[in-house]
Amino acid sequence: MKKELFAVSLLVAGAVFAPVALAETSGVIIVTPSDLKWADTNTLPPGAKVAVIEGKMNEEGPITARLKLPADYKVPAHWHPGVERVTVLSGTFNYGMGDKLDPQMTKALGPGSVVVMQPKMNHFVWTKEETVIQLNIMGPWGITYVNPADDPRKK
Repeated sequence: MKKELFAVSLLVAGAVFAPVALAETSGVIIVTPSDLKWADTNTLPPGAKVAVIEGKMNEEGPITARLKLPADYKVPAHWHPGVERVTVLSGTFNYGMGDKLDPQMTKALGPGSVVVMQPKMNHFVWTKEETVIQLNIMGPWGITYVNPADDPRKK
């Protein structure tokens, strides 16, 4: 009797919750590398490209975006207003913390490496080779340069 009651309970639960699962899967986002639309960004030094996969960089909500950083690229010391999660997809992402870009004070992070940064934490990056990273954040995304003269939006 207990086995039959358990089986009936599973069938009822499946019938009740199945529509929810189907509704949630209807919003699936599938992106292949060839689907990405790379664009220039004025928030980083010239040469970087961004491809937004999910969300809008200037709006509230989850954002998934990729940044393509060219070889010999530098992003001066800066911080972000929210938690930023960075996954290295290709190349080497040289990451350091502090108020001024110092290549000697960085850690070389290869593909598969992850950095989780807390809000308003000063950091800087540089590359030797083209490097692609993925950002996972809650928007809106923002960047504040430690030295305002480094901000490309003011040039």
